[in-house]
Amino acid sequence: MKNFKIALAQFSPHIGNIDANTQKMVEQANLAKQQQADLIVFPELSTLGYPAEDLMLRPNLQKRTQKAFAQLSEVKDIVMVFGFVHQTEDGQRYNSAAVMKDGQVLGIYNKHNLPNYGVFDEKRYFQEGHQHLVFEYLGHKFAVLICEDVWSLNTVKQLSELKVETVLILNASPYEVGKPQHRIQTLSELAKQLKLNIVYVNQVGGQDDLIFDGSSFVNNHNGELAFQAPSFKEAVYFTEYDVTEKQFKKAETIPTLDTFAEIYQALVMSTRDYVQRSGFPGVILGLSGGIDSALTLAIAVDAIGADKVQAVMMPYTYTSQMSVEDATEQARRMGVTFGIAEIHPIVNSFMQTLFPFFGNSPADATEENLQARTRGTLLMGLSNKFGNLVLSTGNKSEISVGYCTLYGDMVGGFSVLKDVYKTIVFELAKYRNSLSETPVIPERVITRPPSAELRPDQKDQDSLPAYDVLDAILYAYIEEDLSQADIIAKGYEAEVVEKVIRLVDRNEYKRRQGAIGPRISSRAFGRERRYPIVNGWTAND
Repeated sequence: MKNFKIALAQFSPHIGNIDANTQKMVEQANLAKQQQADLIVFPELSTLGYPAEDLMLRPNLQKRTQKAFAQLSEVKDIVMVFGFVHQTEDGQRYNSAAVMKDGQVLGIYNKHNLPNYGVFDEKRYFQEGHQHLVFEYLGHKFAVLICEDVWSLNTVKQLSELKVETVLILNASPYEVGKPQHRIQTLSELAKQLKLNIVYVNQVGGQDDLIFDGSSFVNNHNGELAFQAPSFKEAVYFTEYDVTEKQFKKAETIPTLDTFAEIYQALVMSTRDYVQRSGFPGVILGLSGGIDSALTLAIAVDAIGADKVQAVMMPYTYTSQMSVEDATEQARRMGVTFGIAEIHPIVNSFMQTLFPFFGNSPADATEENLQARTRGTLLMGLSNKFGNLVLSTGNKSEISVGYCTLYGDMVGGFSVLKDVYKTIVFELAKYRNSLSETPVIPERVITRPPSAELRPDQKDQDSLPAYDVLDAILYAYIEEDLSQADIIAKGYEAEVVEKVIRLVDRNEYKRRQGAIGPRISSRAFGRERRYPIVNGWTAND
């Protein structure tokens, strides 16, 4: 017996574009063959992409899938393991993997364990499989699993009892902070416990609000990490099995990204894929001189290039000269198209038109919101005229408590920082500056007290607790699902906790109307945290 080589296709499918996905898979298989690979593994549902949601209910899906099989069957002299939607003659539908060589399907595996929690909704579309797929090739015994299956100890244990040597796992595992490391650690322990080699191939790329990090890897049966692919990078990677040593050769492993590098790269990739695959020629955003829009601008430039990014500063009476200077300077440093649009005439016109209705009522948030909505209208006008996607710039802390304006700073098609707490925004800004000899974000944008600049001498902390306190309370309430009493027991002031929770609960209606944004946490607003807008629940017990 000779050593054999496996190719890991860390693949970024275009959801629903089966022809393009299949063509790319053919190209990657031929590339792997040129590198003397004996077998190539693609991610879960690789022909269609994951999650395809109700595209999987389209009546012509089976016809398109059959065409994909015909295209893939033209690849010779390499075994391909790939994911597809398997529709049987009796109308059953499965999340499946095929093993194909020289145009012949050697076996089909139907996923056993269908996740139906968090962002997953597989029981809406699929039936559960019950049979294992084990095959011998090159004198080696392989088995196939799909994503959630590997987290079922009973399912994997059955493969160990069948004397399987290597498990090929097709995945579309969404990213959240720390998850790449968690996968490796957990499956390393599983490999060691059950004496199985693990080849874990994960999808990469942004899909709507989901991020797929790739981070594919190989574990030997002793738990040793033999190979780890980079995160957030589409490519074909290789691992070689040494038949003499009976394990995969240890390759140079990519150093693990630190937390802020990981988050930043995730946001850049997600923004790039959303903009480009949606067909927008570029993006536009309001650059206020504050840290949220500054970080959003940096991410946008890194994602699609400065030549495709437009920033607009829209000052009003309460906008400081410092803000104008900082926005102008960052735009210059980053080389984006930049302009200043004074909004005094528009806001004043609104006020004059509304005066017969407002009369002498004292000024309040209404006047502040008119400023924000004027800016939102200008951005949408520029978007309509030139076709660029508006990026909204609010962060998770603000969106959680409703410290944002509907049809104002919330306008846009993609909310880059939607799942990023304010305290993390500061750290990401510092991280991005560390990548350049000259910081792209002016230092005082990071160090000055945050302000919406909608009234004289306004500071965020006039309305909200300090962000380190606010974010800790929000994390406990949103991510950890703790009650008001539990959070107070952690040592936070009862009055502050009560106020924050009340703000979160009463602003669900705002969040429902906001743009989608990249998910980096386990409880992002959207798929994972779905609360009724109108309800009588209280958090005080």
